[in-house]
Amino acid sequence: MYLGDGTITRHPTSFGLHVYLDTAYPGVIEECAGAMASVLRTRIGRYPRENSACLQLTSYSQFWPDVFPQHGSGKKHEREIKLVNWQAAIIKTHPKLFIRGSIHSDGSRCLNTFSVDLKDGPKQYSYPRYFFTNYSADIRKIFCDTCDTCDLVGIRWSRSNWRNISISHRKSVALLDSCVGPKS
Repeated sequence: MYLGDGTITRHPTSFGLHVYLDTAYPGVIEECAGAMASVLRTRIGRYPRENSACLQLTSYSQFWPDVFPQHGSGKKHEREIKLVNWQAAIIKTHPKLFIRGSIHSDGSRCLNTFSVDLKDGPKQYSYPRYFFTNYSADIRKIFCDTCDTCDLVGIRWSRSNWRNISISHRKSVALLDSCVGPKS
């Protein structure tokens, strides 16, 4: 969730981890808050953003930069984002949880519908697909390649454009349905 919707800020005596989530998905919010609390056993503040459907989850600790050594100033897509060895090892051990967090943060599941003109007239087809969208080439690489995350669990993916990873193969969608599930 940090790679997609999070940021770390410096404060006088600690650092703040802030993750911004859509209030339409309370299940995702609870899962993220639980994960944040379990990492450093800190209190998680919940701050609704004014005039928005966004909730900011916040936790303060001196150790957040150690947990997320990728943090830095500027936008994530304008700076290098690399995993350190211990992070890559965690993702290789728990690839489905990483994929779940990535999709819940920067992804979607939709129904792709299109028509084809056949001899007997137009025929409409529909199939489910997932997208993972991120402006950072490094984050897309982490999702797809760096730790063999998608390949490790047998997901067939393709790039539909420079920022979108598409998963539409029937077996791959079924696998994502089993480990990602609907946003709730």
